[in-house]
Amino acid sequence: MMHLNWIKVILILNHDILYSSSDMNVEIYVKVLNHYLLLILILSVPMSIFASDLDKEKRWSDQVVDSIMDGEIVWLNNGKHDFLGIYTDAAEDKSRAVIVMHGTGVHPNWQQVIQPLRVGLTEHNWNTLSIQMPVLSNDAKHEEYAPLYPEVASRINAAMAELKSRGNKNIFLIGHSQGATMSAYYLTTSKQDINGFVAIGMSSFGNDLRQSGVNSLKNISIPVLDLYASDDLDSVLNTTKARAQAAKESDNKNFTQIQITGNHFLDGENEILLATVAEWLEKQ
Repeated sequence: MMHLNWIKVILILNHDILYSSSDMNVEIYVKVLNHYLLLILILSVPMSIFASDLDKEKRWSDQVVDSIMDGEIVWLNNGKHDFLGIYTDAAEDKSRAVIVMHGTGVHPNWQQVIQPLRVGLTEHNWNTLSIQMPVLSNDAKHEEYAPLYPEVASRINAAMAELKSRGNKNIFLIGHSQGATMSAYYLTTSKQDINGFVAIGMSSFGNDLRQSGVNSLKNISIPVLDLYASDDLDSVLNTTKARAQAAKESDNKNFTQIQITGNHFLDGENEILLATVAEWLEKQ
């Protein structure tokens, strides 16, 4: 029905254009017509293609729920649907917590970076809540995630509410890869009371500024740990200086940049990853 209404609008516009000026240039008419035809195509695209793949989220959650060894499954709600979270109690509760956010297309118990942190930080007396971030199909390109960034806020806000309901007063964000750029974007658009941010392997990718860690850092003033690996992705390594400069431009005096040994997924480097993050958190 919506498509038919827009077609009616185009027909009316065509009539007006054709009869408003008898000597109207045909080339101009074609350009105007093409403009409105493009508008129809854009409005005809289902909004669901700009949303997280909920079927994939369901498959991930089924897998995680059946295999979880450490932590408690919690179902959060972003105002539209439930999504998966894993809450793990600290060895000693100090009313502080971290929200852990995974990278492109995976889940909140991913074995690289995410699971080592969500479990390991509890031994350093941090409650952890690892959450399912928006995902797309396996063949989706990195830049195709940009339209999903507006979905991030409602998920982090739901995680914040869950942590506060459990008595946590100091809350930090930890994101890996695209989870880091999503978190950084969130911090530029949200007024939530976040105490600090750990960005692991954060890049600046493509032309969409939402996916630019450099651009986001220009508008972040809370304490930031910018952690990256010696053999990280080019999109991370090539923007190291730019990230530091962006933090300087934001006058963020609590910006720390650290390089550790490893690749983007820090395979085999869980101990140094955990020790570095835990030490920085403890100083805040």
